[in-house]
Amino acid sequence: MTTHVDAPIRDEPDRTQVISLPPPTETHVLPAVRMPLTSGGTTMAQRHASWLPRLWPLALAFTVVLGFTWLLSVKSTGPLGPVVTIIWTYPVIGTVIGLAGAVITRRRLRRDRLTAADNQIIKCNDRLVVVVPTIGRHDTYPALDRVVRSYITYLPECFSKLRVDVVVEEGCEAADKIRDLAAMSRYIRVVTVPKVYKTQNGTRFKARANHYAHELRMAQHEDRDDVWVLHMDDDTGVGLDTAIAVARLIEQQRNLGDEAKHLAQGILTYPREHARSGLSWLADALRPIADVTVYSAFTGGGTPLAGVHGELLLVRASVEAEIGWDFGPDAIVEDAQFALIFSRRYPGRSAWFAGRCYGASPATVRDFFRQRERWAWGLVGLALNDQIPLRDRLYIGYSIVTWVTSPLQHLGFVMLLGALLGSYDTVPITLAVLPIWALNMAYAIWLYSEGLRINVSVSRRARYKWWEGVAVILLIPVFALMEGIGAVRGLYRYLRGGQQAFVVIAKPV
Repeated sequence: MTTHVDAPIRDEPDRTQVISLPPPTETHVLPAVRMPLTSGGTTMAQRHASWLPRLWPLALAFTVVLGFTWLLSVKSTGPLGPVVTIIWTYPVIGTVIGLAGAVITRRRLRRDRLTAADNQIIKCNDRLVVVVPTIGRHDTYPALDRVVRSYITYLPECFSKLRVDVVVEEGCEAADKIRDLAAMSRYIRVVTVPKVYKTQNGTRFKARANHYAHELRMAQHEDRDDVWVLHMDDDTGVGLDTAIAVARLIEQQRNLGDEAKHLAQGILTYPREHARSGLSWLADALRPIADVTVYSAFTGGGTPLAGVHGELLLVRASVEAEIGWDFGPDAIVEDAQFALIFSRRYPGRSAWFAGRCYGASPATVRDFFRQRERWAWGLVGLALNDQIPLRDRLYIGYSIVTWVTSPLQHLGFVMLLGALLGSYDTVPITLAVLPIWALNMAYAIWLYSEGLRINVSVSRRARYKWWEGVAVILLIPVFALMEGIGAVRGLYRYLRGGQQAFVVIAKPV
């Protein structure tokens, strides 16, 4: 039996009552989260400079790689020539889009440095509802405790109308701990999703929890233009800089009329102190740089066709009410699907903003593989979802093809293929593609080195360890293999069919 929850949710006080207790005090500040200062130290301009993508390392890497490959190349080609010409040239579309995004980000940050008031707390009159779905296991609770404390510490500085909705499943393991956490602040509300709750389309997992919370807000008449929903993961916290950036973005929309934005996203970063695995942390250098390149180009350009991630995703409540999260039983990348639907209904109405949130890399390499597998599994299904217009899923389709075929681009695979063909000659069928190869390789080096720079800058110890800068470049073949294995496993799970699975990995503190 399928139950669709409408207004009756408002008649269930056990799930909707807001706990009214004294506001948070200074004891809620988390020393484990290093946040930029807003007075007496780091200025807004200096913080923006730490995010500013540097292009000279890219130019240097391109020159070195092109010179090296050109010197080693000869005019003749062997049986590997056609193969490497295709697989090493194909990623150039993503490279060009990413570089365009980096240039756009540089322009935005330079503009904001001139217009943003340094050290100024911005008071926003709109209501902000932070939604934090969690599986509520004991191994995920410590991270949840850390991030919820960051919300109630920093966000009230800019938002007097604040509520943090922690969305849990009925009967979850850590239910008692989560209730105790909610009792510490009047800002926190626990939203319990009943086990019997079903959406109209049979959505499961995180999307189901999001949809329940969404219907609850609608029943309480919070689906208004002056209510904003900030979606966060249960291992991703905020700082005072995050609060100021979100408040500034919202305030900027007031007088824009038909040009006002309805969705926005900032930068997901990974402080070193939140990582248990050094290898996973270095591999995740790829993620913050994606926000200042590809996501900046698409989401910042007004239409998030590259998708979005579930952290630091800001959506106007009235717009979320029209889309919802009821995408069906196969939705395991609900954030990307939401972005594609938004792109169709509200073209040109999304924004990118220079705010940061603070997440945690997978605790183990095994969890890294499991995480990437789930993402690839869901994105393959989304790319092949014919209910979404083809042109809206073209870039995600291109990206997933690049991702799942990345093992074929690996030098190790090419050498193995060369052994089978009896030739190790990797000269392309035309030397005209050498600049493209050099650009792709230089871009990969640049992504990891610049992404690491962002993650180091947000860490408590905001300086490189002596080996990190070199290691992140030397380990790129290893990272490529890690990403590729996860993607291929996800593709295999999709092709094999069967029931979708939403894997929730342990959350580092």
